[in-house]
Amino acid sequence: MASVQQIFLLFLPFLFISSFLSRSYAAGIATYWGQHGEEGSLADACNTGNYQFINIAFLSTFGGGRTPKLNLGSHCDPDANTCTVFSSQIKACQAKGIKVLLSLGGDSPNYSLNSADEANQLANYLWTNFLGGSSGSRPLGDAVLDGIDFDIEAGGNGQQYWGDLARTLKGLSQQLILSAAPQCHFPDSHLSDAIDTGLFNYVWVQFYNNRDCQYNNGDTSGLLNAWKQWTAVKAEKVFLGVPATEAAAQSGGFIPTNVMISQVLPAIKTATKYGGVMIWDRSFDLKSGYSVAIKGSIN
Repeated sequence: MASVQQIFLLFLPFLFISSFLSRSYAAGIATYWGQHGEEGSLADACNTGNYQFINIAFLSTFGGGRTPKLNLGSHCDPDANTCTVFSSQIKACQAKGIKVLLSLGGDSPNYSLNSADEANQLANYLWTNFLGGSSGSRPLGDAVLDGIDFDIEAGGNGQQYWGDLARTLKGLSQQLILSAAPQCHFPDSHLSDAIDTGLFNYVWVQFYNNRDCQYNNGDTSGLLNAWKQWTAVKAEKVFLGVPATEAAAQSGGFIPTNVMISQVLPAIKTATKYGGVMIWDRSFDLKSGYSVAIKGSIN
């Protein structure tokens, strides 16, 4: 009969592997940058050390015969080609290990995908103008972004063709990061089919401006019930999306930092696919210090 020491030595490699895997992913914070001039530069956001992912928001015009157009508020004018100033800042962020993505959509009425062919055209445009391809008219200069974020809140034809866009993008590069920002109602009316492709690395669910599935005046039940549904989707990691202040989500969902730390994070961190927290957005976070307050409790 094997001794206790022999049995321990036999299982030691498995214990090491299990321990390594449990520590191999460190949860992080994602945010959106680009819509408010008072949020500072992209470099400012990255220099805080608070974020592991930054979504440049937004490419808000595309599809339906429209010329794709970047909208970074007062930060720059894409028509005058002044957004290229952020190329060096993107590279500096990436040098710090921060993943920088381009976010599609938002609440703009000026985008849609109306066919699989349109999805393929958009994918190729993104590849040549923001990703690993080449073009003489790259809006953000020669910086190569790490991926594409789908923040689809409009877009005409519901769920159609967003999955086609994801498949074409991943076909161009398997290393490309894809993320999605659905509403917390499950399933999401725009992105459910796309997420079901299993091609998305990260899904940061918007648990705000959706009363039935957000935090409401001390009640976490709706949020936690929806969270369980979302952590079953075909994605590598799922993030809890929250507003940084009450003003950041006019229809509610703000979670005070003490509640986030004492009640919400301990409950959601038990999920295997827990990835961290997404904060809307950098400008509100700068004012409130939300990310600073919670980052020590993320993991």
